[in-house]
Amino acid sequence: MAIRIITDSAADYSMAEIEKRGITCIPMTINFGEEVYRDGVDITKEEFFEKMIAAKELPKTSQPSPSEFAEVFEEAKKANDTVIAILISSELSGTIQSANLAKNIVDYDNVYIVDSKLATLGIRLLVDIAVAMRDKGAAVEDIICEIEKIKGRVCIYAGLDTLEYLYKGGRISKSVANIGTLANIKPIITFTPEGNVILCGKQIGTRRAIRHMAKHVAEHGYDKNYPVYFVYAYDRTNCAGFIQALQKQGIEFDSPKIRGIGATIGTHIGPNAYGIIYVRPEGEI
Repeated sequence: MAIRIITDSAADYSMAEIEKRGITCIPMTINFGEEVYRDGVDITKEEFFEKMIAAKELPKTSQPSPSEFAEVFEEAKKANDTVIAILISSELSGTIQSANLAKNIVDYDNVYIVDSKLATLGIRLLVDIAVAMRDKGAAVEDIICEIEKIKGRVCIYAGLDTLEYLYKGGRISKSVANIGTLANIKPIITFTPEGNVILCGKQIGTRRAIRHMAKHVAEHGYDKNYPVYFVYAYDRTNCAGFIQALQKQGIEFDSPKIRGIGATIGTHIGPNAYGIIYVRPEGEI
C-alpha cells in the first residue's frame, strides 16, 4: 500500500517539478471568454499574464470538478493506496468541496483531504514536507499531523503593483482604486489563519512598500528549518528589489528560491506583484 499525494494547480508547480516529486496535480480551469484552459497544462504562467493584461475583462478561474478527483481516488482505491490531498484554501475556492464530493462518490475511507488555508507556494511548502516524509517511510497519520501543525505558521506576505485587479475582482470600489492609483498607493496583502486574503498595509510607492515588507520580515524572523520562497507575478523586477532590501536588513539567502505565481492568485493581484512565503518561528504571531 503506497501513499499518493495530490494537490491542485494553485500550488504553482511546473510539470517537471510534479514528475520529480511523484505527485498528482489536478488543474484549475481558466476562462478567457469562450476560451478555456487547464492551468499549467494548456497555458503557461507567462501566457496567462500576457492574455490577462490584454483582456478587457478579468478571466474566471474554476475549481476542478468532483469527477476529476473521483478518477484519481478510484485509481487509488483499486490499488489499495492511501491518498493525502493538500489543496487550496476553502475560503478562496470550491476545490475542497469538489474533493469531498468525490470522496463520497468513490466511498473510500483512505482519502485524507487537507485544507491548506493557503495558496500558491504556501501549498507547495506543505506538499514538499509531505513528500519528504512519505519518501522517508512516515505513516499517513504522522504526515497529516505534521502538515496540520505547520500550516498555521506559514506566512504569505506580498506587495501589489496596482489596485486595478483588486477592483476588477470586486475587492475594492472603483473610487478607492482611482484615488489609490492617483496617490501611487501600493497595497500589501497577507493570509488570515482562516485562509482569506486581506489587505494588511499600504505604502506610497514601490520602494517604500518593499522597505516596509523587508523590515517586517526582519523584525519577526522565520524558521530556518523550512524553505523560504520568493514569488513574483510575470516580472521579477520588484521581487529582486525586495530580496536586496532584505539583504540590507541583514538577511542573506545564498540561493534564493524564486518562483512565478500562476493564474489562481495572479488573477486577483495582477502583474509585477512580489512577495515572500516562509514559516514563522514557533510562538510568533
